[in-house]
Amino acid sequence: MTVLILGGTAEARALADGLVAAGVPLISSLAGRVQNPRLPAGPVRSGGFGGAEGLARYLQTEQIELLVDATHPYATAMTANAAHAARLADVPAVRLARPGWAHHPDADSWTWVDDHQEALLAAQDHLRHTGGVPFLSTGRQTLPHYTAWREMPVLVRVVEPLDDPAPAWTVVLDRGPYTLESERELLQRNNIGVLLSKDSGGAYTAAKLTAAGELGVRVVVVRRPDVPSGLVEEPSVEAVLGRIGVGRSATD
Repeated sequence: MTVLILGGTAEARALADGLVAAGVPLISSLAGRVQNPRLPAGPVRSGGFGGAEGLARYLQTEQIELLVDATHPYATAMTANAAHAARLADVPAVRLARPGWAHHPDADSWTWVDDHQEALLAAQDHLRHTGGVPFLSTGRQTLPHYTAWREMPVLVRVVEPLDDPAPAWTVVLDRGPYTLESERELLQRNNIGVLLSKDSGGAYTAAKLTAAGELGVRVVVVRRPDVPSGLVEEPSVEAVLGRIGVGRSATD
């Protein structure tokens, strides 16, 4: 079996580690948007496929027997293409997405919204009561949704430099994992009144949520999009490995 893994997430890298350890042929595909990405084990390709049809051709040309979409939970275009391509090429497809933060101890106190426009409005409502500065930790591709804040102080954290940073924004270049202590200090130093996040899940960036709860900072979370039909959703690397007959020991 040859497995194609889409995505540069921590889960994608862990899955590649497990497949390499088990001797299962694989190819990892990265979008190529991040400079100096953390590379997974095994063969890696970078760049797009040319839409769903191009991905379907690649699946057939490379004789891929399992497609694993391990992209970020909010990479909706790639996930939709993966589902469509798998149907066109008649290749089994799995969606590997780490569980979200719905079971976080503070989740019931957060404001959950369906999109970034709702997030903006909810955050503005919180700021009218709390004051302080909004903290955008939703990723650089979401920032156009928040242009209404271009002339006000905003803390933005991204992995890559912004092409056109707003003049009043404070931009922090960093990537997880983050510690509770460092996140607490970041929120306090920047007088954060509301934290905006996507329901990304995982431990790499969860400390900001705990720090916000400790400091009384309001939290607005954008819900995850639905998974397209045709993708079997798996919650863990171990579940995917088990699906293809690789034991848990492969990732130990």
